[in-house]
Amino acid sequence: MHRKGLARPVKVRALKGCRIHLTYSDGVAGEVDLSHLANRGVFKIWRNREIFEAPKLTAMGAVAWGQDIELCPDALRMQMTGKSPAELMSEVRRLSADA
Repeated sequence: MHRKGLARPVKVRALKGCRIHLTYSDGVAGEVDLSHLANRGVFKIWRNREIFEAPKLTAMGAVAWGQDIELCPDALRMQMTGKSPAELMSEVRRLSADA
C-alpha cells in the first residue's frame, strides 16, 4: 500500500487457462483465477486466446481487455490475497493515520 490509499496494479500478464498475474505498487504480487467469468456474457470474448492474452492496465488501475471489460483492482486484490473488504479498508485507514 502506498500513502494515498490502496495500492494499484503496475503489471499484469495473462497465464495459462483463465488466470492472470498481477503486481501491485506496494510489491504484493500473485495470481488470480478468472475462470468463473469465462464463457459468460461479455467474457465470452476470452474464447479468443489472443484477446485474453492482451490485458492492459487503465489509468485508474483496472485490468481491461479492450473497451468492454474492466475488472476492479481492489476486487482482484481481495481475490488474490483472500482478504475481506474490511481487512483491505483497515489497511488504508492505518496508512492514512500514519501519514
